[in-house]
Amino acid sequence: MNPHLQHTMVAIDKERRMTEFDGQVILVTGAGSGIGRGLTTRLLQAGAAVGAIDWDPRGLESLRHEFGSQCLATAVADVADVQQLFATVRRLESELGPTDRLIANAGIGMATGFWQFNPSDFTSVIRVNLLGVANSVAAVLPGMMQRRRGTIGGISSLASYRGLPLMSAYCHSKRGVHGKLESLAVDVAPFDIQVTTICPGWIRTPLTQSVQLRMPGILELDTAVERILAAIARRKRHAAFPRRTAMVVRLLGWLPPAWSDWLIGRRFHRNRPDPGTVAGS
Repeated sequence: MNPHLQHTMVAIDKERRMTEFDGQVILVTGAGSGIGRGLTTRLLQAGAAVGAIDWDPRGLESLRHEFGSQCLATAVADVADVQQLFATVRRLESELGPTDRLIANAGIGMATGFWQFNPSDFTSVIRVNLLGVANSVAAVLPGMMQRRRGTIGGISSLASYRGLPLMSAYCHSKRGVHGKLESLAVDVAPFDIQVTTICPGWIRTPLTQSVQLRMPGILELDTAVERILAAIARRKRHAAFPRRTAMVVRLLGWLPPAWSDWLIGRRFHRNRPDPGTVAGS
């Protein structure tokens, strides 16, 4: 096929997928920066009404300045605070209407190697990354079940496939998200609610700027956003990318544990980083 024609067809297909979101009410957590901001921006451009939640008001103020308030409602909330989050979702739905789709994206990452283990850091990551997803789902699920329709997209990670050095809390939290969404998908299938588990690798965001590890296959933010939204629009049950990195981490999970541990340890300990943020998505 002519390369120019192929490029044109890909662009047309991309825009056709984005029409899936036109006129829909979509709740995005962690919307003020990184992946969440990219998702919010692209959804607003596609004609969606977005309820944007973040714990930091600065990113939300920037979104309002850029897009106004016609199809955007914002709220400052901690996804790990159940009562605050439920009240926030009720307020956003009173402004925009019932939630058609949830993208549970809010997440944090920090070094949690066990030679420098800090229980409060571990707890913080679990609260936001895992309990935050569970709380976000719980806030919208009763309404979706009553209407017998809806879509839930949860951002897990390729780090959910096995534990990695320096990232024990992050891997644990994302593996929990993976399991939560697998269970949920079966539970809500009779209500015609679609659940999509999204497992990206490294993505170039503020969260990865201070990472002192080699990040193979790191994706630009715009590319990752398009892949996430394409998976949700296509009602895919599971999406893992980039493909090569996903294949590698799957293989590591299939190998005998001693082999897998040796391969991962060899890569990570070759250039052990200083303490700092190490999680990527």
